[in-house]
Amino acid sequence: MAEFLDLESQDGVRMPWNVIPGTKQDAQNAVVPVSVVCTPIKHFPSMPLLNYAPLRCRTCRSVLNPFCIVDFAAKIWICPFCFQRNHFPPHYASISDDSLPAELFPQYTTVEYNSDPAAAAGTTVPPVFLFVVDTCVIEEEIGFLRSALAQAVELLPENSLVGLVTFGTFVHVHELGFGAVPKTYVFKGSKDVTKDQLLEQMSFFAKKPRPAVGVVAGARDGLSAESISRFLVPASECEFTINSVLEELQKDPWGVPADQRASRCTSTALSIAASLLGACVPGSAGRIMAFIGGPATEGPAPIVSKQLSEPIRSHKDLDKDSVPHYHKCVKFYDGLSKQLVHQGHVLDLFACALDQVGIAELKTAVERTGGLVVLAESFGHSVFKDSLKRVFQSGDYDLGLSSNGIFEINCSKDLKVQGIIGPCASLEKKGPLCSDVVIGQGGTSAWKMCGLDKSTSLCLFFDVVRKEIPDATMQSTSNQFYFQFLTYYQNNSGQMRLRVTTLSRRWVAGPESVQDLIAGFDQEAAAIVMARQVSFKMETEAEFDPIRWLDKALITLCSRFGEFQKHTPSSFSLSPRLSIFPQFMFHLRRSQFVQVFNNSPDETAYFRMILNRENVANSVVMVQPSLISYSFHGGPEPALLDVAAIAADKMLLLDSFFTVVIFHGSTIAQWRKAGYHNEPEHQAFAQLLRAPHDDSDLIIKERFPVPRLVVCDQHGSQARFLLAKLNPSATYNTESYQPGGDIIFTDDVSFEVFLDHLQRLVVQ
Repeated sequence: MAEFLDLESQDGVRMPWNVIPGTKQDAQNAVVPVSVVCTPIKHFPSMPLLNYAPLRCRTCRSVLNPFCIVDFAAKIWICPFCFQRNHFPPHYASISDDSLPAELFPQYTTVEYNSDPAAAAGTTVPPVFLFVVDTCVIEEEIGFLRSALAQAVELLPENSLVGLVTFGTFVHVHELGFGAVPKTYVFKGSKDVTKDQLLEQMSFFAKKPRPAVGVVAGARDGLSAESISRFLVPASECEFTINSVLEELQKDPWGVPADQRASRCTSTALSIAASLLGACVPGSAGRIMAFIGGPATEGPAPIVSKQLSEPIRSHKDLDKDSVPHYHKCVKFYDGLSKQLVHQGHVLDLFACALDQVGIAELKTAVERTGGLVVLAESFGHSVFKDSLKRVFQSGDYDLGLSSNGIFEINCSKDLKVQGIIGPCASLEKKGPLCSDVVIGQGGTSAWKMCGLDKSTSLCLFFDVVRKEIPDATMQSTSNQFYFQFLTYYQNNSGQMRLRVTTLSRRWVAGPESVQDLIAGFDQEAAAIVMARQVSFKMETEAEFDPIRWLDKALITLCSRFGEFQKHTPSSFSLSPRLSIFPQFMFHLRRSQFVQVFNNSPDETAYFRMILNRENVANSVVMVQPSLISYSFHGGPEPALLDVAAIAADKMLLLDSFFTVVIFHGSTIAQWRKAGYHNEPEHQAFAQLLRAPHDDSDLIIKERFPVPRLVVCDQHGSQARFLLAKLNPSATYNTESYQPGGDIIFTDDVSFEVFLDHLQRLVVQ
C-alpha cells in the first residue's frame, strides 16, 4: 500500500488499477472499473506556484507537462495526448537540458499557475454568506442556534458580505444595511416567488429604474451597489446589527394545532435566497448556509403534509413509490440546483432535528453545488456546534474552502470518460473524450464545482475503447496511458488559480498480463470505487440488488486473479495485493451504504453524500472502521474488527468516521466506577483510561463533519455502537465462548463463513 500512498501525496490521486487493462475486453474482465479517485485541490507543501500563464497545446488545449517530448534545438514540444508539434513562445528561448521551466521537471507532475498576480490582487471579490434560518423550532433550540450563529458571525472573514433570511410560515428577508431599526421584507411561504417579483417587491428599482432589456445581474447589470448593500453587508460593519436581530430571534409566532406539524416553508426560503444571490452577486463566491430544524410542510416542495396522522416517508414507502410529494420535491430541488450552478453559488445544509428534514430530496442541490452537509440531533449537539466552527476556522485545520471551480480532463485517445460520481455538475462539454456509457455526471469532459475544499474528492470512471492488442513494436514504444486534470478555482483569499496534474500509467494486454495487473492493484481504492458505484446504482436503478451485484463482482474477481485447483476450495489463495479486498466487500455489504434497514432515507442520503466527497483513506474508515486496543500488557495496538477483540481487561477505540467509540471492558469499567484512577498508586490505570481519549481528540480535531463521540462500557446500552460494526465470529449460536469476552445476538454470517462460501463458489 505504501507506494500508492506516496503517489497520492505527490498528485492527490488513487487508482484501483495502477497498471491499466489495455483493451476493452481486458477492462471488462478486470471487474473493478478503470477509474481514478482524485482530490483536485489537495494541499501539497512542496508544490511549485508559477506566476505566469500556462503553455497550451494548440489542438487539444492540454498544458505543457513533464511527459511532453521536447526538442531543445528546434524549440518544439510534442503533446502526449494528441501528438501535435507545438512551438515554444519567445520567452521560453533560454530553455535547455540544464535549465528547464518548473512544469517540465519530472517530479513536478502537479503544479499551480497564478497567471495574473497584479489583476488578481486588485479585483478580489469578497466571499458572501447568506444565512437561512428555520424558526419553527422550540425555544431551547432557538437559544442554541442563536449562540452558534453569533459565534459564526464573529469568525467570518472581515471582508465578507453577510445576509440573513429567517423562515417559518412566512419568509423574512432582513435588511441589515438599515441599521436604525430592524427592517424585514416578508413573503408568503406557500407561494413561489420569481426573481423578477422578488426584485420588484424588495424595491431594488426605487432609485435606479430597471433596464429595459437583458438579465438583471449584480452591480454591473442593472442594480445599484447601494441597493445590493441593503441586504448584503460587510461583516465588519454589521456585527452589531446582525447580533441584535439574532437576539430578537423568536420562535415562529403562528400557532400550531395539536394534531398538526409546524408550517415550515423551507423550499420557498431557499428559492428566495438563491434568487437574491443570483440578482445581487452572480459568479461570486457565495454560500447559502441553511439551518433547518424539521420537515418542510409548506411551499412548492413539502416533504410531508401538515397532518401528524401522515407519517414521514421511509425507505419502504420510497421503494413502493407511495410518497405523494417525493417526485415533485426532487424536481423542484433539481431546478434549484441548476439555478445555483448557473450562478456559481453553493448550498450548505445543517440539518439538526430528531425528525427527518428532507435531506433525501435536497441531496441533488447540495451535491451538485459542492455544499457541506451536517446532520445532528439538535442545534445544541457538539456535532453541529463544532462543525460550524470548523467551517470558518483558519489555521492548521481549516477546510480550505474554495469556490467557482471548473474541473476539466484530458486523456489518451484510447480512453473515454464515462462520468464522475462526486460533488460536481456537468457542464455539457461534449466531445471525442466522452463515452456513450454514462455514470453519474457524464456526457462531458468539464464539470462545474461551485464549492470545493482541500479534501473534496471526485471519482472518475473510464472506458477503454481499444478493441484489439496492437502489435509488439507498437506496444513497446508507447505502452503508457496519459491523464491530465485541470482545476480552475478561486482560493479562500479570492485569487483565481489553475492546478494542473498530469499522470502516466502503463497498460498491459493479453492473457499473460494478469500478474502485472495484480502488481498494480490498490485494494483500498478499489473498495471505495465499488462503494460509490453500488450507492449510485441503488439510487438510480429500480429493482437493483446490491448484495447480489457485489457478490458477483467479488466471485468473478477472485476466480480471475486467484490461484486454485478446480473443485478444491482449500487450494484457493489470493496474492497479498488482493487479500484484504474480500474483507472490504464483507464490511461494505454490512455497511450503512448498502443496508438501509434501521436508517431513515435522510440518514442514508447523508452517509452517501459524505462517502461521495471524501478521499480514499477517510472512505475506507466508513466502510471498514479501524479498531485500536489498549491494555496493561503493551501500548495501543490495532485489533481485528471482530467480537473476539473484546476482553474484560481491555479498552477499545473504534473509528467509523461518523462516530468515534471509546469502549471499556467490564473489569476496567468496575475499576473506574470504584475510582481507582484517582488514587496515587494507580497512576498506570489513570494513564490507560486517558490514552484512548487523547487519540480520539486527535481524530475529532481534523475531521469534518465532526464525529459523534460515544463513551460506553461492556454490556451497556451504548455498546451497540461498537457491536454493530464487529464481525460476529461469536454469536448466541456458537459453542465456544471466551470468559470476559462478548457475543453478538445476530443471524448474520461471520467473515469466516463468508470466505468459506466464496472459496467454494470460486473453485467451481
